[in-house]
Amino acid sequence: MPRRPAGLLTAVLLTLTVTWASGASVPANAADPAPGVADLTKDLDQLLGNPYLAVARSGVVVKSASTGETLYEQDPGKVFLPASNTKLLTSTAAVDTLGLDYRFTTSVLSSGRRLGSTLAGDLYLRGTGDPTMLAADYDALAAEVAGSGVRIVTGKLVADDTWFDDVRLGTDWAWDDEPYYYAAQISALTASPDTDYDAGSVIVSVAPGASAGSAAKVTTTPPTDYLTIENHATTGTATDVLVNRVHGTNRVVITGTVAGPYDEWVTVDDPTGYAASLFRKALGKHGVRVLGTTARGATPAAAKSVAQHDSMPLSRLLVPFLKLSNNMHAEILTKAMGREVSGRGTWDAGLAVTLGFANKNGVKAVRLRDGSGLSRLDGVTPGELTGFLIAMRSKPWFTTWYDALPIAGNSDRFTGGTLRSRMAGTPAANNVHAKTGSLTSVTGLSGYVTSADGEPLVFSILTNNYLTGSPKNLEDSIAVRLARFKRDTPVDATVQLRTADPQGSDADLECSWLKPAQC
Repeated sequence: MPRRPAGLLTAVLLTLTVTWASGASVPANAADPAPGVADLTKDLDQLLGNPYLAVARSGVVVKSASTGETLYEQDPGKVFLPASNTKLLTSTAAVDTLGLDYRFTTSVLSSGRRLGSTLAGDLYLRGTGDPTMLAADYDALAAEVAGSGVRIVTGKLVADDTWFDDVRLGTDWAWDDEPYYYAAQISALTASPDTDYDAGSVIVSVAPGASAGSAAKVTTTPPTDYLTIENHATTGTATDVLVNRVHGTNRVVITGTVAGPYDEWVTVDDPTGYAASLFRKALGKHGVRVLGTTARGATPAAAKSVAQHDSMPLSRLLVPFLKLSNNMHAEILTKAMGREVSGRGTWDAGLAVTLGFANKNGVKAVRLRDGSGLSRLDGVTPGELTGFLIAMRSKPWFTTWYDALPIAGNSDRFTGGTLRSRMAGTPAANNVHAKTGSLTSVTGLSGYVTSADGEPLVFSILTNNYLTGSPKNLEDSIAVRLARFKRDTPVDATVQLRTADPQGSDADLECSWLKPAQC
């Protein structure tokens, strides 16, 4: 998932027309390559000779998934920023460590005595990091409390987020990313606004007022008073609105004009307090009064269960996680792995699990500072990443994980994911299963493709430090070329990957960053 700074937003997206020329160029690893392999080498060399890559670095490796043979490589052993390709390591480590049936649990417990409809003591809301908790789920928990006969709680509502530590943001994350949903705070108690499950965020909706010049209308999903809305937006003839949460606060300032409905996903400061506020409001709705304040603390060991919500299994969570490149899922699963293996829900403990899994599966030259790839200190080599992808094919859970990767050219949002608008109408469509990745001047695409003669291939394309042009078009060109690859037959055709340039400054962004209405 991305950063939103201007450097990325102003990247120019070019349309590439690639003429595939047959030839007999010899790849570095083959003394006498088959005609198709030699032709592939020549074509990829030609693509990587694009002028806008002169000041950038691209590492590209292609291997046969069945034999491990290297079919093409450029800088296979150099370390590149992977961006969201990091999630390939995080997701597989999570599945291997936690299991496909793993579920997050959110519980309500009591430490006092029941006197009729009165609970004499505190009520605890305990979380384990569930990123799929919606306001409706907190409402269901409250209904269950009311259904148990409790009407009055004499003590406090205690929010227990101790399953994870209290470090909310990645060490290397940019502070100006904090208002945006792709860099939300991590907590064991959190909530999402909808079924994209962007944990720790709220949807702020801005709509035109009654007449030109009148104040815009602002609502939130879910409805909440945890955010303080400062609305300066007015009704105009064009939509040019800014929704910004002021750093370190829950004050959201809205400025500009709106001509039609506009939605922005905004993070909250302190997801624990936000989740507790949703639950407390739901308790009141169901007739349960908590006389004490909302506090923080650990649930006593002797506390008794009153209500419980279990998340979907990890096998299902992989879909929104990988298809939409959800950063918060990656970080929550990282801390969940740490808690599972060492009893510590910390980044350090969780990253140690991911690194151990990566090392055991051939990734040695790797540095991880987070689970999502937001950090610019993460690093991996394309050579080892392709070897890792091959190793994953032997895992018992591979098919479930493979199906959860974005699929090129499939317009369904929860099938195509971040590749749904790429490579449509080419041999790569509904063929390439791969993870995208983008930061400012960083892009990557790594995954699987089946060649024209049915050979399974793995590839990794990592590009860093580009200033102009669109390496995503380069990635698409390479992926389509691999889908056309035949060992014994050169390819000789002109391929137009896209019929028109995407317009606007957001053209090079992963689609999930922009949300459904914007792409």
